[in-house]
Amino acid sequence: MNLLKKAALFTTLLGITVSLGACSSAGATGKSGQSGKLTVVFLPGDSVKEEGAARAALSKEVAKATGKKVQVQTTTDYNVAIQAISSGKAQIALMGPDSYIQAHQQSKNVQPIVTYTGKSGTLKDAYYHSYIMVPKDKASQYKVNGKYSLKNIKGKKMSFVSNTSTSGYAIPAGAIAKTFNITNKDDLAQSGKFFSKVLFGGSHQGSAVNLLKGDADVAAFDDMDLTQYGKFLNDSNKAGAIFQINKNAPAPFNQVRGKESLAIAAYKVQNEPIAVNNKYVSKKEIKEIVKDLTSKRVTNDRTFFAPTNAKKRGLLPKDGNTQFKAVSDSWYQPTHQILGE
Repeated sequence: MNLLKKAALFTTLLGITVSLGACSSAGATGKSGQSGKLTVVFLPGDSVKEEGAARAALSKEVAKATGKKVQVQTTTDYNVAIQAISSGKAQIALMGPDSYIQAHQQSKNVQPIVTYTGKSGTLKDAYYHSYIMVPKDKASQYKVNGKYSLKNIKGKKMSFVSNTSTSGYAIPAGAIAKTFNITNKDDLAQSGKFFSKVLFGGSHQGSAVNLLKGDADVAAFDDMDLTQYGKFLNDSNKAGAIFQINKNAPAPFNQVRGKESLAIAAYKVQNEPIAVNNKYVSKKEIKEIVKDLTSKRVTNDRTFFAPTNAKKRGLLPKDGNTQFKAVSDSWYQPTHQILGE
């Protein structure tokens, strides 16, 4: 639910499978308007069953704004979504910051159009958190001079989300590399190097489950993708934050209900964008999509923005005046700089 956000923050949007012939035709005209269809792709964390209504709502807004047929494409692999938007097989994507930057590197036609704000309703607090977590009952093992530290994680079993996830790999791996003066960050992704074993959960939910089931000693995941499955019991902005899974949490947390993890490190991440491939989406269409998504109607729609304690999940968590705001690639310069991309 993939730095200075959530995101990631954004994951799987609406999608249709486009044939090679259709892609070739779209490329020749430079826009997808000729086909009357659009593909919206979502990352794994936003491809889960619980996000079905939110995906449908987003596709409906895109269809309304563009007058085109829109369907949803879900994924189980970050690279699939990145390749889809950068190649033009998908024209719109809800992406994490790192996934967006990778897609932008592959094609400068991939550009962000909106992100979601923080509680203030502005971009000033438009960020979420990436955590390095351990089981709460073992947290004392990770204290150095009375403070939580990364210094005792070497040799442990580690779970990341995906090596293309901003908050589930890029940020925490960068922090670990800096702490231990590791020059080759790729070593952190391989078992038997820095960690005794490395797991990839495939989603933030999957990485958290790896930790809470005991398959991993340490895990990286974000708050945005987890808060609708549980709650923080104290300050979620810093090391020492405790996250508890709800007693009625659905799969994949049904086997770890009530369990608690503790953050030994916490990092701010810029919120993820909704991005487009502007080779296939016209300026007029982008303008109309932004107009719809930043409207009061969408802002007040709980299918898009729902409180974390809501019975039905929204596309994004609602906190105070959370809403969509227009952005450009320049807004993500802090993330470009952190990732060195």
